[in-house]
Amino acid sequence: MKKIEVLSRIFKEKVMAIVRVETIDRAYEIVDGCLAGGISCIEISYTNNNAGDIIHQLDKEYGNQLVIGAGTVLDSETARLAILSGAKFIISPAYSMEVGRLCNRYQIPYMPGCTSMTEIVEALEGGASMVKAFPISNYYGPSLVQTIKTPMPYVPVLSSGGATLENLYKWIENGVDCIGIGSLLTKGSKEEIAENAKQIRAILNTK
Repeated sequence: MKKIEVLSRIFKEKVMAIVRVETIDRAYEIVDGCLAGGISCIEISYTNNNAGDIIHQLDKEYGNQLVIGAGTVLDSETARLAILSGAKFIISPAYSMEVGRLCNRYQIPYMPGCTSMTEIVEALEGGASMVKAFPISNYYGPSLVQTIKTPMPYVPVLSSGGATLENLYKWIENGVDCIGIGSLLTKGSKEEIAENAKQIRAILNTK
């Protein structure tokens, strides 16, 4: 899947499941639930040591049904391993010039965490495809997007935290490009995840 195809899927779906999972069986349950509800963009966090194996298995099992990426990538070594495992995008909690260069080299979208306008500009100049509003999404909520886009309307923003079924529409109205969601799409049974995913998709489809 080419870089432009990955980004097009992410922008079109407008939502991404943020997944921290220890076993492949649980990963299958989460993914099946998300897909049943119409969500196919999945981030697998490298907070778990077997994240690369899980990415590889999911990529092998689901192919282009999923747009699967690696999260919590702190260095270029991890980024390269994630890409070799099948990650189609790389997300970091902070901007790294080395990770940005590696992702650009292999034409993989890079989405680093930024907390200030200075960091956002630096990340964009370093080739970031989107900026992840982290950890500030939780603190400021939907109004954060408008704050960023008023002086820099061209910045693609991925939120991370702070989104609920009740305020999803506000994130969209304020111009967020993709909403990262954790618990709603990772907790409970496959059926519960599917129901949450359907509700999220229904809200987003009305905006």
